[in-house]
Amino acid sequence: MKQLFEKAIPLIERIENHGFEAFFVGGCVRDWLLDRPIHDVDIATSATPEEIKAIFRATVDIGIEHGTILVIENGTGFEVTTYRAESDYIDFRRPSSVEFIRSLHEDLKRRDFTMNAMAMDKSMNIIDPFHGKKALMEKRIVTVGEPAERFNEDALRLMRAVRFVSQLGFLLNLETEKAIATYAPLLNKIAIERITAEMIKLLDGDYKIEALKLIDRHLSAYLPSLFQRKTIHSILTLPLQHLSEVEMWLLILHKENPADPKDALKRWRLPTKKINYLLHCLANLQKRLEAEWAPYTLYRAGLTAALTVEKVYTALIKKDEHQDEHQIEAQLTKAFDELLITSKSELAITGKDLLEWTNKPAGPWVSAELESIERAVVSNEVKNEKQAIRRWRENGAFD
Repeated sequence: MKQLFEKAIPLIERIENHGFEAFFVGGCVRDWLLDRPIHDVDIATSATPEEIKAIFRATVDIGIEHGTILVIENGTGFEVTTYRAESDYIDFRRPSSVEFIRSLHEDLKRRDFTMNAMAMDKSMNIIDPFHGKKALMEKRIVTVGEPAERFNEDALRLMRAVRFVSQLGFLLNLETEKAIATYAPLLNKIAIERITAEMIKLLDGDYKIEALKLIDRHLSAYLPSLFQRKTIHSILTLPLQHLSEVEMWLLILHKENPADPKDALKRWRLPTKKINYLLHCLANLQKRLEAEWAPYTLYRAGLTAALTVEKVYTALIKKDEHQDEHQIEAQLTKAFDELLITSKSELAITGKDLLEWTNKPAGPWVSAELESIERAVVSNEVKNEKQAIRRWRENGAFD
């Protein structure tokens, strides 16, 4: 974890050698203090983007209008952002203008929560003008300054606050939660894609139950679809802790039972591939709630979807909440591996064989008959051998 910081120290020293300040900032500092995994580090500096580009040879303009330059050092990319102040926000989501400044304190002052408004120098000394460490110790989410100002600047912070509850297990301080309740309607001003990005992280958090309670109390009415209060109430008593983000979408989709599940998911601007997967899982979850996995049902579901469905099914019936999920996976994987075929490509015949055997013209009957043969092979009614299948159909399978 410390390795990422160590990789960036030569970059910071180089900036300092040119007479500028540079510090680690934001989430990487917070996660360092919490001993959480760190995947990248962000650096803030008093140098302007043009001054950074003059110092380093390998740079990429990834957000130069906001002061952010990607600096490539020893094969690793680091985002370096100039200290900035932001003017009045428009549309509750973006500043009308950005001004580059030379003050670290003023740069930290514009951030959302005190735990994200800390900086750290190359010697791992913490700069904490807004008492972020205190908030971490108390496990509380506190805004920098007045909550009303922070949420009016960027209403997405309403969702970010609740997402951090899910990820960190922290509580909202009283003033922050009151402001969320007051300014919740501002979520309607935010692009769905930004809300979805936060919801995805929220649903994957270890403390998602507490976060969903906050969604229920304050934000449910302002979300694109799903997550109605009655839906949230119906799942809060279920063992959700070990469900993944995708499994949570499936559970909520099942519980809410919208008239048009596809439309409900599209409102969240989820990728088409993900929507189709969830709809496939939803259909198989209905079957699983009615019966155990039959060989053909398992085959049609596919192993990945079957595992997703089984996790949600187990949560729905509150079956052995402490059962090892690896045991569930092992049992289902074993059943899938024991199928005579696990995909259509493994079938011993093709449509071409059917045409040769029957001398009939091609048509919808070919795919229908192949599907019936597929089912028969998976259900162990006939061996997956070309001649065995031919004899089986000639003996009246399709009469």
